[in-house]
This record gives sequence, structure tokens and C-alpha cells, in this order.
Amino acid sequence: MNKYTIFSLLLTGLTAAGVSAQDLEQAKKAINDEQFDKAKSILKTLVKSKPNDGKNFYYLGDLFLMEQQVDSSKYYFTKGTEAKNKGSLNFIGLGQIALDNNNAKEAKTNFQKAEKEIKKKDNDELLLIAKANLNSSHPNAADAIVYANKAIANDVKNAEAYLVLGDAYMLNKNFSDAFSAYREAYSYDPTMLKAKLQLAVITKRARAYKDAIDGFQEIIKIDPKYAPAYREMAETYKLWANNSSKSDEYLGLALANYKKYMELSEGSMESQLRYADFLVLTKNYTELEKVAKELKAKENINPRILRYLGYSSYENGHYAESIEALNSFLAKANPKHIIGRDYFYLGLSKMAKAKNADHSIKDENLYREGVADLEKAVVVEPAIAFEFKEPAFKLFELKQYAQAADIFGVSAKVESQDNYIYDNYYLGYSYYILGKDAPDAPLLNKANDAFAKMIAKSPITKEAYLYKARSNRYIDTPESREIMTVDYLGYIKAIQDKNELAKPENKDGLIEAYTHIGAHYANTDVNDKAIEYLNKVLQLDPSNDFAKSTIKALK
Repeated sequence: MNKYTIFSLLLTGLTAAGVSAQDLEQAKKAINDEQFDKAKSILKTLVKSKPNDGKNFYYLGDLFLMEQQVDSSKYYFTKGTEAKNKGSLNFIGLGQIALDNNNAKEAKTNFQKAEKEIKKKDNDELLLIAKANLNSSHPNAADAIVYANKAIANDVKNAEAYLVLGDAYMLNKNFSDAFSAYREAYSYDPTMLKAKLQLAVITKRARAYKDAIDGFQEIIKIDPKYAPAYREMAETYKLWANNSSKSDEYLGLALANYKKYMELSEGSMESQLRYADFLVLTKNYTELEKVAKELKAKENINPRILRYLGYSSYENGHYAESIEALNSFLAKANPKHIIGRDYFYLGLSKMAKAKNADHSIKDENLYREGVADLEKAVVVEPAIAFEFKEPAFKLFELKQYAQAADIFGVSAKVESQDNYIYDNYYLGYSYYILGKDAPDAPLLNKANDAFAKMIAKSPITKEAYLYKARSNRYIDTPESREIMTVDYLGYIKAIQDKNELAKPENKDGLIEAYTHIGAHYANTDVNDKAIEYLNKVLQLDPSNDFAKSTIKALK
């Protein structure tokens, strides 16, 4: 073989290596620009053409992990550990999977395996461990900070290290230090748009929405094709809409920017899922159902698509489709990713499908399945109980008191949620309405229990005492009349403690309380107390015949 041939082969090998390196950088840039399908395509080609380069396997596995396709990510990480060059990097990915599974010990072992092969100045690889600690569903910000600072100790001007450090501080809600770290990152590398983006994100968190929008627009001037800036701008307009009289205008701008984000991110699966997240937040269920149906038709879909199809189908009145989608989601999803809202929508869909147009129940078994799903929802995620108010109150307004009580009865048990007093009030009132006309002691006792919970939580809530007193009055036993009297006295005290005895809106309730307390004392031969309270009736209503005649009889 002559020298020319040897030189040509060497040149060809160097050129090929240069193209491969460039391809990996292109994939990394595509990931940074949130063009995930493009990045995946490049990386799949690389793992085939360069099976000994472990970095390619790592980035492909990490991309699948971002999309919550754990089996695929684990396959590529495991395969990547066999690569001769940088195969040990794939232990970082396996470490993140272990951390996702809440196995900190296994995660640390894998991270240490990777770090053992990292050379002292390989800062980028140290930062991959830091990012794995941050990106996990069980993140470890403290370890991420340690690895980022190791990289900074090696190179005090390492912009990427400051970016990762900023992300770790953000996770810890240390926004001041995060801002400083992002500012350092951008000062060392003015092309690092993510650092500039995060500075504007922190501004958004401070509710300085206009300043945040200005920051995102500055980024777009630098690079009009930088997709994340449009996504963040959309989400900022959405937040601004919640706190502005220009709600419709800002929601329109939010949607327009998100569509631009979708265009620039080339409609990847991950970007479409983020778009779906956005549609949930903006309650755009018509668009969400359309997007979810389109995504469902694709192969190897993320189960979250079925979740969104279930949510939107319910909101659009397509209850059978909602039940089918959510049952499928619950069967396929990782149990760790199931949230209370999934059972909440499944329960509401079953209850709705079980009813006729006039709200009468045609399928009692399906209806009861729905109630059971609502109970599962608050077990999985107690905070979801806050959401029960809206569907329950709609039924209450339709005078479907039994069905309203079925929903309020679940959320009213969750003391930690903000609607606890509200839900118990309407639960008690529903049972009171159902039980009072043809007095039903079991229903009225359920009303009593709900009002008692209100009183225990908020002793100054006068309505709880009033309706609890009425419930006991309708039960009408010697024991219930004793409790009724105590409740009416509690009602009076709640008003008195607020110094509101003279307020006109309390007059009728006070007359009722004084009357029944007086009558109870009269019936139990406590005549002085009876006369005292009946005189209070006459102070408010001098012509009250019952009070006058009863006092006369007692005297």
C-alpha cells in the first residue's frame, strides 16, 4: 500500500470522525432546541454507525427517558455500557432510572461507576451526573450542586456548569442564587440562550410578566428559531391572563406563541405533550381532544396522551370515550405516574354515563363504580378534593341533592383541602333537604355529622349551628331536642361574638332560635328560662302570638 493510499484512508477516517462528532453536536443542539424527533433520528443513526461510541447510546437513552419511555431508555443505556469508548457514561442513565424508582443507593452506585471512568477535566461528563440528579422524578439537588461545583473548580469560566448550578438552585427554590448562577453562565457564554431564558423565567415567577415577556422577546431577536422562548412566552401570557382585565387577549397570545413553539419544535412527541399540558392549564378541551386523538393514532405513544384524551372527552361530554381512554391509561401507565385527577375524571365519567338526560340513574352499578373512583382519587392525591366543589355544586343547583351528596361526601372527608368547610356545609345541607320533609332520621343524622365537622373546624360559622339545630328539630326525639337547644344557643353565641345581634339579616334566624329554645324550656318545665327567651322573641317581634300566649300560659 503506497503512502498516498494510506494518507487518503487516514483523511477519510478523520473526516468521518469529524462528521460523527458534528452529528452528535447537532443532536445535542436539537435537544436543546426541543426538536426531540430530529435529535432521536440523528442518534438512532449514530448508534448503528458508531456502536463503539457510548455517548451516542447515552444521549439516545436519555431522550427516551425524557419522554418517560423507560423500557427503551434502559435498553439503550444497558447496550451503551458495552461500548468501548465512553460506555461508562451510560451508568449515569441507569443511575437516573434507579433514582426515579426511589432507589438512592443503587443510583449512587451507578453514578460512582460512571465517575470512576471520568477524567479530572471531563467537566461535561461530571455535569451529566448533575443533570441526572436534577431530571429524576425523585431529584437530588444537593448532589447536583456538588457535581456542578466540581466542574466549576476545574474551570471557573465553565458556562454549562453555572447553568446546571442555576437549575439546582431553582429546584431548591433558591431563586436569588439561581439568578446569579444563570447570569454568570450567560456572561461566560453569550450564545447560551437557555441561561438567558432562565433569567426571564425567574422574572416570570416574580409576577413581573411584562419584564419576562421583554426578556423572551430579546432571545427571539437573537435567534428567531429558538423554540423554548415561544413556549415560555406562551406560559407567561397564560399566567398574565389570570391576573389581568385583558384575559382574552393574553390567552390568544398564549395560544399563538404555543403554536409557534410547536412549529419550531417540529411537532415532536414531547413538544405535543407539552402543548397538551398547556391546553389542560388553559382548559381548552376542544383543542385538547383533537390533539390527543391525533397523537393516539401514532405508534408507541406516551400513555399521557390517553390521560388527556380522557380528561378532554369528559369535558366535551363524550363519557364513553373518556372511560375507555382512562381505563387504558391506568392499565398502561407506570403506577408512580398515576395521579388523583385520573381517578377523578374516570369517576365523573362513569357517574355521568350512568345517568339519563334528566339526571335520573339508569345504571346503579356503573354509578357506584364512579363514586368508588372518586374515593380512590383522594387516596392517591388528597389535594384533588379541592376540585370536587364544581361538579358537586352543579348537581346541587339542579336540586339533585343525593348525587351532590355523593360527591361532596368524598371531598368533605379531606380536612387538609381548602374547601373542607364549604364541602361539609353543602353535604350537610343536601342531607338536610333530603331528610326534612318526611323526616328521615338517618339522613338528618348525616347532616348533623357534616355540620358538626364545620363547627369543630370553624366555631364561628353561624349557619352550621342553625342547620344542625333544624336537623335535630326534625328528628324530634327528647335527645335531639336537647341537642337542638344547644345548637340554637351556639348559633346565638356565634352572632353575639361577632357583635351582630342587631344586624337586620340575623333577625329571622334569632327569632327562630329564641322561639324554639323558649318552647323547649317550656316543655321541660324550666319556666323562667322559657319566659326569658320568649321575651327576646317579643323584643324582635312584639306582635308574635306564640311568644305572647306561651308567656301568658306559663305565668
